Amino acid sequence: MRSQKRVSRVLAGLGGSVLLLSLTALAPATSAPTATPTKPAAGDVDPIAAHSSQMLDEGRATFRYETFGDQVFWSRLLGLDQALRQVSPKTALAVGLKVDAEALPAEVLAALKRGAVNLNDPAVTATLVKLRAVVGVKGFYNPDGSLRSAGITCAFCHSTVDDSVAPGIGRRLDGWANRDLNVGAIVNLVPNVQPVAHLLGVSEGTVRTVLQSWGPGRFDAELFLDGKAFRPDGKTAATLIPPAYGLAGVNAHTYTGWGSIPYWNAFVANLEMHGKGRFWDPRLNDPVKFPVAARAGFADVEDDLDLVTPKLASLHFYQLAIPAPPPPPGSFDAPAAQRGKTVFAQAGLRAATCPPSTPSPGGTSTLPRRSGSTTSRPAAPPTAATAPPP
Repeated sequence: MRSQKRVSRVLAGLGGSVLLLSLTALAPATSAPTATPTKPAAGDVDPIAAHSSQMLDEGRATFRYETFGDQVFWSRLLGLDQALRQVSPKTALAVGLKVDAEALPAEVLAALKRGAVNLNDPAVTATLVKLRAVVGVKGFYNPDGSLRSAGITCAFCHSTVDDSVAPGIGRRLDGWANRDLNVGAIVNLVPNVQPVAHLLGVSEGTVRTVLQSWGPGRFDAELFLDGKAFRPDGKTAATLIPPAYGLAGVNAHTYTGWGSIPYWNAFVANLEMHGKGRFWDPRLNDPVKFPVAARAGFADVEDDLDLVTPKLASLHFYQLAIPAPPPPPGSFDAPAAQRGKTVFAQAGLRAATCPPSTPSPGGTSTLPRRSGSTTSRPAAPPTAATAPPP
């Protein structure tokens, strides 16, 4: 009996110790208090606002002036710098290139307004490029000031001007699709398209013929993927250049739902602009749907120096900040948009950001391509990313 009582007392003591240990574990630690974030004092700079401002500035600079190193392709391989030395401003404006009036010195702007600038002189084009006034075109220079190379930026296709000085000359309109831009005609100005012909397995003459078939405001985003230049009806497979405004809340940027806006930026910077970066999308390994891309290894691109990925966040930030312009009076969307009750609004979309002709990946040969139907694209949801596979 005594031994039983002794055992009971020991067990009771152990139970109390266990309970004490449990309560101690639940109690807040007092020996090493955790640091709590301090609120900014009155008058301090809001770190979020400061970071937002920095992102906006960096994104604008990327959108307008970043080539991602694509000048190697456009100049060293194709000879864009040579074309710029020979093209007059009149020709450049005729193929849809735009001039940013706000980048011009006051005396040059005044001379343009007076008509005192010789628009037939290629030297004027060289000066405009050096002033960074040709929208979407950036020059790189030797120590003596001579043009070494030139590349293109996002603004090349996705900015225009308001024509406030003259047709094709005015204030920038970032995010507006340049529907005057004849990309095919511009590329045809370069002296050497053999690298493109070699990639596609066709003649240089075929490449130039296809480029001429695009027309103003159109671009074939599948140029280096499926090698098909025309639809079944014989018309060009190039689609209208989309706007880059009003993208906030739009996750699937392409009309087939091919990928998000950051994905599309990475896709274009690496595979369309031919910049230097990192890109991965196993869907492009399909030799049936994308024979050119599969053969060229575009499903997994990795340059020694990644000039694209570090710029994607600020670029996206700037694009989301560009508002969609109000529809013009009398247009289809104007009355409903003013009431905020359009079909697009009811569906949670914006009409201005969802043009039915927004290009999707996948434009050269004379082989027909199925017209923009989703049946010619992978049915699986997007799995691509700009980071390496896990």
